[in-house]
This record gives sequence, C-alpha cells and structure tokens, in this order.
Amino acid sequence: MNHGKMILEACVDSPESAEAAEKGGADRLELCGHLIIGGVTPDEWLYRSVREHCRLPVRVLIRPRFGDFCYTEAEFQMMEHQVAHFKKLGADAVVIGCLRPDGTLDLERMKRLAELAGNMEITLHRAFDVCKDPGEALEQAVMLGIGTVLTSGQENSALKGADCLAELQRQAGDRITLMAGAGVGPASIREIWQKTGLRAYHMSGKKTYDSRMEYRREGVPMGLPGISEFEVWRTDEELIRKTSGILSEIGNN
Repeated sequence: MNHGKMILEACVDSPESAEAAEKGGADRLELCGHLIIGGVTPDEWLYRSVREHCRLPVRVLIRPRFGDFCYTEAEFQMMEHQVAHFKKLGADAVVIGCLRPDGTLDLERMKRLAELAGNMEITLHRAFDVCKDPGEALEQAVMLGIGTVLTSGQENSALKGADCLAELQRQAGDRITLMAGAGVGPASIREIWQKTGLRAYHMSGKKTYDSRMEYRREGVPMGLPGISEFEVWRTDEELIRKTSGILSEIGNN
C-alpha cells in the first residue's frame, strides 16, 4: 500500500543547519532563533541568510520570548508586526500559538494573527501540548483555518504521546494535518508512524559540535547556567538523511 507523501520538517536556527537539512532530504524548514531555549522569532537577517543558502520552503516561528504562551499586550503587538513583516519578506508560513491563563487557546489573538498571515500557511505550535483540552483546541484550530498542528501528544516526546496522537488523528481526519514533534529521529519515527498513522514529522536533528575557539576562558558564563559557551548546536545532515529515508520507505510500502 502506498501511504502517499510523507513530510519531514527540519527545525533550524542557522544557515549551516538549513543547508544540512536540505542536503539530508528534509522537505521544508521551521526557522527559529535560539533553539537552545526552545526557539524564538528569528531576525530578518537570519531569514535572509537562510534563503540565500537554502531552497526549501521556510516556515517562521513567531514567539517573542522564551517561556509560556500567555502574552502581554506589548508582546502580542510585537507578534502582529512579526507576522506582517515575514509575510512581506516572502515566508511560506508562520508558526504561532497563544494561550489564555485558563489553558485554552486565545481565539481572539489567534484569529488576528491568522488574518495578518493572509494566504500564508499557518502551523499551531506546541502551545497545543500545554493547553487544557487538546480535543477542543484541535476543533478550534480547524475553525481558524490552521493547516498544521505540531504536537507531541501532550507528552515530552511524540513516542510517549503516541496514544494521544492516534486519537487526535482519528478526530482530525482529513480536515487538518497533525505533525509529530519532540524526540523524532531515525530510532523512533517508524514506531511513531505505526502507532499513529501520521504523515508529517518535525525534528531538529541536533548534534553538538565543539567550538573552534582555541583560547578558552572558563568560569565566565554568558548565558543560561549549565550551558557551555564552547558548544554549538547544529542540524546533523546524516540524522536527517536517515529519517527521510525511513519516511520514504513508509510512503512507498
């Protein structure tokens, strides 16, 4: 049985990672800034550099800061400007999510961002995974015209959330695309597919590279505690290639 086109989206935060994802066989990118803290909105110059180095479609994360998804008015105004700006720059899609304090989707704000996105595709990101009622949020995403929901099934990995993902897939049918993310890679993707039937997957394929710095002054941290300034996270071409190959096998069988 041919299962149709399987989608592999690579989550990247640098031109080097974008190139690796393309060479490895990814179908598209989610572009973020600073994946080491879970990803925030990239700046314009990162976007332009990725476009110069890579021909894949680019979905841009709209997230003004690290942390929860309940935004102040000033933060939301930033998000409005970011959506409009990346639309002008030619992004293929935006990746958004806003919650209310009670754990429900902030429908008013999501609708506003969708209006600003216009004819761009929209992904609802993993704010979905910390909402109170995923079934209700899924119906609301359909109502808003969102094309894709990125989710781990409300667990810390898509494999652990496979039962929830399978149930959500039954609920979604062909109305919206569910994309499994968190812990996706060559070691897990076949089992996730077998348990859920999802046809879209999201991974960063991170590999830690050693800094090129030869002189290293220790004990002067510049960022989050416990994170070395002498390590660089980048997408690994081979991890993408292996995962893409497995998805191709699944799609052709």
